[in-house]
Amino acid sequence: MIALTKKWLNHQYGFAALFWILYFLYEWLSVASMNSEYRRYFISACLMVPTTFLASMLTVHVYFAKLYLKNKRRWFWIAAISTMCVLLLVRRLFYYYYIYPLYYPEGMQQPFIYVPKLVIDVVNMYLIVGLYSLIYFFRSYYEQQKLTATLQKEKIRSELELLKLQVHPHFIFNTLNNIYSFSLQQKPKTADLIHRLSSFLDYNLYKAKDNTVPLSKEIEYLQHYIELEKIRFGNRLDVSLNILSEIEKFNISPMLLLPLVENAFKHGAGKLQQDAWIRIDISVKRDVLTVKVENNCLEYSKNGTESAGIGLENVKRRLEILYEGGHEFSVLKESGTFLAILKIKNGTIK
Repeated sequence: MIALTKKWLNHQYGFAALFWILYFLYEWLSVASMNSEYRRYFISACLMVPTTFLASMLTVHVYFAKLYLKNKRRWFWIAAISTMCVLLLVRRLFYYYYIYPLYYPEGMQQPFIYVPKLVIDVVNMYLIVGLYSLIYFFRSYYEQQKLTATLQKEKIRSELELLKLQVHPHFIFNTLNNIYSFSLQQKPKTADLIHRLSSFLDYNLYKAKDNTVPLSKEIEYLQHYIELEKIRFGNRLDVSLNILSEIEKFNISPMLLLPLVENAFKHGAGKLQQDAWIRIDISVKRDVLTVKVENNCLEYSKNGTESAGIGLENVKRRLEILYEGGHEFSVLKESGTFLAILKIKNGTIK
């Protein structure tokens, strides 16, 4: 946030410097180039530019910011008009007693307080003040929009990181207890389970930070999760993971599929005492990934359907952020079964 603010301020200083340099060159060279009086108009620019600069800085950065925006409108106008009068007096003194005697003696015939000349000076000075203010506010608005967009992206990125934190502590706790039990019984599968848990956690800690991963890696991650969950359910659960096409060229946001499978375990096998089953079908056709996760479950009550929890809402939110316009997600609830269908077009991730 501090770095972004500093960058924004540097842009503002750079803009102001360029604006006033160009204005100085305009005041000096625009007329001088036509009559070759470069010294005269250089001296004139050395007064006109600083007084106009002062009027702009005070009007925009002090009076407007400190008075007008804080509902001190009367004091804003008093300060602005007072500054205008003082600067006009300074410019009139300079012209009347320095420029006129040297370059325009006829001007000395005018009275010191010469209204037409004062009006011209006011218009000339405050046209530049108005132009500076207009460009400054437009540029500030543009930079503020960029800053807001950057902060919004950071917020979304943080939200995505939170949404990726799918692994519940109770799952790790249960898995470690199961591995401990296996080790006490000296079962040969213990080493394989430790390897799967290690790979599972490695993916969560490191691969999940990537924007995309190969679909094959995501499926390998799911396989580790399924094998670790099967320890808990044993023979009362039948799980099949079917890869129905080539998947090597497809990339996906990491940990996007886990909530679908986790939901099937939690609301299907987790609530059935026996004969639970989960079927996962994954295929890629014409650059479109289709994932179907189906499981049997308890009958839904007549007066409403059971909520699937935050897992599927998590998936929906991530899809809205990452695959807007490039995905389809639907769920079908029938008597004793639950089916989630996800379709993603390759290359549409933001």
